[in-house]
Amino acid sequence: MLTNLVEKKAAWALLFGSCLSLELAALYFQYGMQLAPCIMCIYQRTAIFGILFSAIPPLIVNNILTRLIAYIFWGVSSIWGLLIAIEHVDIQTAVNPFFASCEIVPNFPSWAPLHEWLPAIFEASGDCGDIDWQFFDMSMPQWMIVIFAAYSATFVLVVLTRLLKAKKF
Repeated sequence: MLTNLVEKKAAWALLFGSCLSLELAALYFQYGMQLAPCIMCIYQRTAIFGILFSAIPPLIVNNILTRLIAYIFWGVSSIWGLLIAIEHVDIQTAVNPFFASCEIVPNFPSWAPLHEWLPAIFEASGDCGDIDWQFFDMSMPQWMIVIFAAYSATFVLVVLTRLLKAKKF
């Protein structure tokens, strides 16, 4: 059942929609609640955009090539996002916060300075060590660990089931 699910556009629409919801929530936190994103938040936001954009090719044309492209970007973005979220929690929970800091300007590639092209979305003005928001005693980066772990686990499960299905034939 799961192996055939990725052949349906609805599954890719769900992936796209969940990421779009997270991006809209991030913008609400930034502009509605006045919570300034730090550099690690921006990197996590970029990873969510990576997952979001990975769902677009199979939504347009769902074939083996577009799914392969989607798997690559989905896997890289979800695992990279998970690692960034873990690092962000490490910064927030450091014993000595003076030695646990983050950059001030995003380290985007020179060919894609997102913070210059779209500063309203990718400009960082917050401090990585600040915990300005909590829900059920978990900070935003801790929730992002849960979210990226779910995306990563789903990615691994989907790829493994596809590989096992291919091996049967």
